[in-house]
Amino acid sequence: MTRQDLFEQIQARRSMLCVGLDTDLAKLPAGVDALDFNKAIIDATAPYCVAYKPNLAFYECSGLPGMRLLDATVDYIKSRYPEKFLIADAKRGDIGNTARMYAKAYFETMDFDAVTLSPYMGTDAVLPFLEYPGKFAVVVALSSNGSAADFEYEGASKPLYQTVMEKMMDISTPENMMFVVGATKADKLDSIRAFCPEHFFLVPGVGAQGGSAEEVMEHGANSMGGLLINSSRGILYASSGADFAEAAARVASETARL
Repeated sequence: MTRQDLFEQIQARRSMLCVGLDTDLAKLPAGVDALDFNKAIIDATAPYCVAYKPNLAFYECSGLPGMRLLDATVDYIKSRYPEKFLIADAKRGDIGNTARMYAKAYFETMDFDAVTLSPYMGTDAVLPFLEYPGKFAVVVALSSNGSAADFEYEGASKPLYQTVMEKMMDISTPENMMFVVGATKADKLDSIRAFCPEHFFLVPGVGAQGGSAEEVMEHGANSMGGLLINSSRGILYASSGADFAEAAARVASETARL
């Protein structure tokens, strides 16, 4: 999917919402199978979102059954809602042939549109992901967690997250790279847009972590939308009862709407 395709979906849905599929088996409503849960959430939220983001940890933790669940979930989205932008939240970060194999795994074998990456090992960890037309590397820059301040704000003349973003912008274009910028850091978005005006931002932290979609859109949007505002737990577990899908739809309809 190209950046223009994504922009057109944002316009069509009048939404910047990305639904995080962080499916925790311990939180499923009584008697509901994990795949049925995912399908119900997807069906309920599809009218209100432009993207889905499975967090791979919630699938890998169950071994082979979990990976089968991920595969079946991805297949369901692609068969029923092929217009949705699909992000593998993997946060991989390795170099050389290993990075190339990760790129092959997510972009060829599983056919995601994007994958989240950790840039700590430098450009070598990212370059293989930029070789796929219509695919996106989503580099973690300013994350939504509290301990982001341990490293991401450090730097003699500028914060580390800005150094990371500027270096990544040197090797990429807005057509093949996005950045993770947390909703809990919405006050930083104006200054970030000043040096990174064109790239899309994947924005976690709305809902359960307390981030405001309205503030993110006010300070972070650009001429092509430029934002994928993610909500996971706030939508998935809006209800623990039999009405979980209806509750998810209600929250999704109220989140990141234009």
